[in-house]
Amino acid sequence: MKRWLKMTLGAAALLIVGAGAYTAYVYHSVQTAANAMYHPRSIVQPAVISTLAAGGGGRPAVTSNESGTPNPAAISQFKPFTVLVLGVDQRPHDRGRSDTMIVLSVNPAEGTVLMFNIPRDTRTELIGRGREDKINHAFAFGGVDMSIRTVEHFLNHPMDYYVQMNMEGFAKMVDLLGGVAVNNPLDFQYEGHHFAQGSLKLNGTEALSYARMRFDDPRGDLGRNARQRELLKQIVAQAISKEGLLKVKPILQAAGEQIRTDITFDDMTTFLTRIGPSLRQTDMVELKGHGTKINGVYYYIVDDQERQRIRGLMEKHLLTTAISP
Repeated sequence: MKRWLKMTLGAAALLIVGAGAYTAYVYHSVQTAANAMYHPRSIVQPAVISTLAAGGGGRPAVTSNESGTPNPAAISQFKPFTVLVLGVDQRPHDRGRSDTMIVLSVNPAEGTVLMFNIPRDTRTELIGRGREDKINHAFAFGGVDMSIRTVEHFLNHPMDYYVQMNMEGFAKMVDLLGGVAVNNPLDFQYEGHHFAQGSLKLNGTEALSYARMRFDDPRGDLGRNARQRELLKQIVAQAISKEGLLKVKPILQAAGEQIRTDITFDDMTTFLTRIGPSLRQTDMVELKGHGTKINGVYYYIVDDQERQRIRGLMEKHLLTTAISP
């Protein structure tokens, strides 16, 4: 064999081995970062099952004050699933409150997402606390576990997964994604930033301020919720894009310090590579209610009919069967 051919084959072999080693290193680094984010729920309630109103045979609903039965294998099985996203402003020596509560219903077979906020001032029973209060206080009293159980009771529907994000970490992720594009419905200034009406490209700090502004919005918390849903929609779209997947290592490393979730590394991989790219539509709905003061404290009141309407939308969206893995 000629010397040049041996050298060429040798160089090719070194490149292949080097590429394989680098791929293994990146995979291990990503897995390590994802594992740092993984925090399973510490409270598991016994299942109390009732038949869904929408034709039966669907997901188990929640009865009484107990949680229903979440399906932690839903992603790996390509089944429809729900996610509770908690945006938490944490302070020194204070657990903080879940100032943002967004529920996602994901249907891989249809390639669709249903998304809605639960307003932070919503009055409901805090499960494990034994009294009614603002729903965002559940995190302050009982962390993720009380928040999940309270939301499940409020919606009468189980949450398969949760994602808890420190809002300061949210800004880092936006910067790593190269910013986020939004369509701003109103002109306003907040925390030293001017947000003109129309199409905007926001960096992390700007996106955080954009998500936080409430009192100058004519719709108050509902207006802020709409902006937060739009931000989350755009961030997810960028994260599952080809460009976003190339940045998965630094994003997860940054997220490992700021995010807690019970989604495993394998399920993250399945979502990013198999389910995420097939999502083609996000429908955003609003939880309707009215504000009132009780004993001098402001609450957002959502009546039973409205809760049943939202639950019906979720159940209908989740009824489509799983796609083939």
